[in-house]
Amino acid sequence: MPRNRTARTAVLGVSVRRPAEGKPSTRTTAALRRRLVVGGLVLLSLVLVTVSFREDGDGPVASVQEGAAAVLRPLQVAADRVAEPFRDAYGWVDSLFGARSEAARLEKENELLRQEIAERRLAVRENARLRRLLAYRNGPRFPEGYSGLATAVINRPAGAYAQAITVAAGRSDGVRVDDPVVTQDGLVGKVSRVSSRTARVTLLTDEQSAASALDIETDASGIVRPGQGPRAPLRLDRVPKEAVVRVGDTIVSSGWSSPRLSSLYPRGIRIGRVTSVGRTDTDLYTQVQVTPFADLGALEAVLVLIPEDRAR
Repeated sequence: MPRNRTARTAVLGVSVRRPAEGKPSTRTTAALRRRLVVGGLVLLSLVLVTVSFREDGDGPVASVQEGAAAVLRPLQVAADRVAEPFRDAYGWVDSLFGARSEAARLEKENELLRQEIAERRLAVRENARLRRLLAYRNGPRFPEGYSGLATAVINRPAGAYAQAITVAAGRSDGVRVDDPVVTQDGLVGKVSRVSSRTARVTLLTDEQSAASALDIETDASGIVRPGQGPRAPLRLDRVPKEAVVRVGDTIVSSGWSSPRLSSLYPRGIRIGRVTSVGRTDTDLYTQVQVTPFADLGALEAVLVLIPEDRAR
């Protein structure tokens, strides 16, 4: 009885064709071919490698290699020429980033070196300034009966001739109100306010300041008071008309004393130099302008004069 190649389902009524038996599919044939080709190439490679190792440098395999290399050399040269701009561009970008990184590192090192140099310069200036203060304190011009407390200026108001400064020494260091303040160059002022660790120093240029003084060349006496501006920071007031005062004379503190009162400042402290002298018929006193020896607008360190007989 012949086999029926179609079947009908009783429910759906759709005929289903069965594939022909014994005929390989196209996909299977293509996969088999690829495997045969790969296997053949692998076998050929193994044979060529074996022959290349066993033969001399003049064998047929070497000749084929040389010929292939000669044929492919133009392609290699062309590929190198095409790739060379890209390699150069990559190298330029890489070197650019490297140069920027190196420049940043060098800039940081330079900044550290500049900071170190600045700190060393400040240290050198401070050491020189302290040496001058100590030399003055130990020298013959330092007033007798006083000890000099060296201290730094921690606050200096702006202006060529400020009226007050703050120093880093206070009550705990033995500083008291009205203590004289000097530098190696001359008189600065007096302590006007004291806290535990700091003190306020009122300068000679303050309108409330006054110091009895005299001309060491002529013994003319007067009172040093603030002047009328930056060009005349101090003046020697109350100088009699008959007194002789000349331009260039040195003015020092007179340091007078009496049984009841005494000057705040010890005798002989340099104050300034006479820069102008004027007399008129209507003035009661000679007009004397004085420029201070101490640079009152750029103080960085001072000496506070503390009486040696004071009990802390």
